[in-house]
Amino acid sequence: MTDQPPASPSDRFDDEDYPAYTMGRAAEMIGTNAAFLRAIGEARLITPLRSEGGHRRYSRYQLRIAARARELVDQGTAIETACRIVALEDQLEEALALNEQLRKRPSNPAA
Repeated sequence: MTDQPPASPSDRFDDEDYPAYTMGRAAEMIGTNAAFLRAIGEARLITPLRSEGGHRRYSRYQLRIAARARELVDQGTAIETACRIVALEDQLEEALALNEQLRKRPSNPAA
């Protein structure tokens, strides 16, 4: 295991997993309210990190996921169903990206 130096503050600008947004700001950014964010957290679609004071903090990645769930809920999908759909979409996206990476690898001919 290699020890890496701590990330500089400027490195966090590009880190989509850095929990930079408070609950209020996150809700504002995706056009919803704190109750919606709590509900999708309870449905285990996203798990916000906690600040030292115990406040929920959200990353850009989590906000994209929450915004997609909000779209589905706004279209009339039940929140639990929306969360399941979004989770499956996310898994599919990851699987497709991994598949693409594996296709780009040079093949090893059998000896």
